[in-house]
This record gives sequence, C-alpha cells and structure tokens, in this order.
Amino acid sequence: MEPIHKKVGKNLHAIRKSRGLSLDNLAEMTGVSKAMLGQIERGDSNPTISVLWRIVNGLGISFTTLIDEVDSDVTIAAPGDLEPFSEEEGAYRTFPLFPYRLRNKFESYLVIIEPGCEHGSEPHNDGVEEYLFVQQGVLELLHGSERYEVPAGSAVHFHANQPHTYRNAGAETAKFFAVIFYADAGARG
Repeated sequence: MEPIHKKVGKNLHAIRKSRGLSLDNLAEMTGVSKAMLGQIERGDSNPTISVLWRIVNGLGISFTTLIDEVDSDVTIAAPGDLEPFSEEEGAYRTFPLFPYRLRNKFESYLVIIEPGCEHGSEPHNDGVEEYLFVQQGVLELLHGSERYEVPAGSAVHFHANQPHTYRNAGAETAKFFAVIFYADAGARG
C-alpha cells in the first residue's frame, strides 16, 4: 500500500494542474506556503490535518479527495490496514474509512483521542455538517462558545462552519466515527 502522504502529494499535484494553478496561486488560495505545498506534492512532507484542511477549504474539495483511490463495488475499511493522520504528538489519530464521492456527499473516519488530548479544527466551508458517533470513552465537543459531553453510545451533529474542538478529558481513550456531510456536493472534489 502506498504511504498516505505520497497519495496526498500525487492527488494535490493532479488537482492543481487540472485547474491550471501555479504553486503561487495555490498558496494564495489556501494560506499554505509555496514551499510547503511543493514538499507535499513531491511526497517529501507528511502534512498535518490542519494544513490539509486549509488546502481542501481553499480548493473547495473534500478532505478525502486528497487520499482517494479507485472505487470498487465493495470496500471493507479496517483501521488496522489504514495509515492514520496523526496530530498532537500522536494523541489524536484520524483513520480515513470511506472517501468522499459526489454521489454520496460524505466522507467518514474513525478518530481516536488519547486521554488529556485536545484538537482544534478550523471552520469548514458553509454547508459542511459533522455527525459523530462515540464508540468508546467520552468526547467533549466545543462548538462556538458551547461545550457538549458525548458519552459512548451517543451521537452528536453540528454545522462545521465555525471553529470546533474535540477533547478527551477522561481517563479512557475516546473513539468515535465521524461522517462529514457536504450539502453543496457540486463544490466538492
């Protein structure tokens, strides 16, 4: 299996070229430096989730468009077979399960947050909604000025066009499934 940062680099390069964009244009659109974009495209850098979100928001594409592979009739996604995106020194890991497809209008992930970890997310584009299903532990969601506690077996939905933070204040590892829905599918991928 090809390392995920190599897929990201190839896909980003193909998207940029298909739109006739230079690295300077892309840097201006995304707020990511030209040097960093070049490193990502060459597969020399493994970008953080935050950097990837700035890129996809700037391009108006889904997150998984950058890691997409050829679609098949049946797909089984096992986290043990997937390479996660890691942040917060590995305490926040995101496993891409099913990438965005125009016909579906969503993408999904398994997210694992170690005790004491907090991960902030920049606002997504208008029309993006998140559905989180907590499998283990307790997830604290900070959305705007509100704080929500979501225990195992519960789910939460929110509009993701404002800053939001995922936090695990408990003693147990928190695991949740995230489905990110794009209402304006025409602006994706």
